[in-house]
Amino acid sequence: MCRCRRGMKKELQCLQVYWGIHAGLTDGDEFYESSPYEPVTSRLSDVFRLASINSGTEAANSKQNACLDAAKFCNVNDVCKKSRSTFISVCNTGDDALCARRKCHRSLRTFIERMPSNLTFPLLFCPCADKPCAERRRQTIVPSCSFNRPEVPNCLEVWATCRQDPMCRSRLADFITNCQSSSQSASGCVRDNYVACLGAYAGMIGYDVALNFLDSDPQSLAIGPWCSCSGSGDQESKCELYLKEFTQNRCLRNAIYAYGNGTDIVHKQSVPRPLFTTISPRTEKRHVLPDNQSDSNTLYEVNPDICDTIQGKKNDSSPHIRICVSESQLNADLTPDLRIDEKRSGIPRHRASMLSTLVALCLTTLF
Repeated sequence: MCRCRRGMKKELQCLQVYWGIHAGLTDGDEFYESSPYEPVTSRLSDVFRLASINSGTEAANSKQNACLDAAKFCNVNDVCKKSRSTFISVCNTGDDALCARRKCHRSLRTFIERMPSNLTFPLLFCPCADKPCAERRRQTIVPSCSFNRPEVPNCLEVWATCRQDPMCRSRLADFITNCQSSSQSASGCVRDNYVACLGAYAGMIGYDVALNFLDSDPQSLAIGPWCSCSGSGDQESKCELYLKEFTQNRCLRNAIYAYGNGTDIVHKQSVPRPLFTTISPRTEKRHVLPDNQSDSNTLYEVNPDICDTIQGKKNDSSPHIRICVSESQLNADLTPDLRIDEKRSGIPRHRASMLSTLVALCLTTLF
């Protein structure tokens, strides 16, 4: 049950030990491996709070270009400015043919790992309402060098190659775990944690399995890896199924929207039960308990004649009504045969039916 921590000093060694322990222990499909990292407990509200503290102002969405504001926010921090300038200069050579892809990946990973999420998230997930902003967001990781390739490789081959490297395998498994979609959850995520999903997305940057925005349309939010299922042969259907975990990921989409809206997950609250409930007839037998005893498995004795007096309101001048329930009726079906004793109550039978209805309503409230 041991886990590793992202950014720890001996992360690679820890991951090697983890995958060595779990070799051959994967249940079911190897694509859906569990994350080797410790669970993320922080929330989007924590990211917004840190951003507000570091900037000295309340976090608010820009009405102009949020991605440009994010770049300015990074430049205010000397470490962020230096690290961002480093990967831009390494990745943006001006000639895609001369791009040092692996070196570019290393500088990107350094930036993502060293910078806190309140500095990287605004650059990666800035909300956009127009194409210039969306294009700037797409260009954040310098995709011409770090993401795009002259050819479009097969996705199954890309993922298989990734699983041969402990670091890449771990980041891929972390995304599959923390961004797993659910139609039963209000958040759209199995783990109900947007920060964990966005962090897993950022953790894949600098590897061949990285995701990025595929166009500059601010409305479509098209995201996916740089690969296709072409050439998958008889595994094409499986490839398409895996690919949807990235291109049609409800959890990731909701997480990006939530970050852009400055919101966090709203957990469902338990709905209190109503004070008045309707008792429907049942076929099973049930014991009717006295008012002063809870519904439990405790046995209690019953006298032959059990009579309870139900009094009206204090200001009500109506006569008292006595309800007699026999011992046999205690073990009868849920709908008891209640009767009003005319001799004891002094109430004519033509009024008894009306009163029996009232008594049934009172018993419904009591039980």
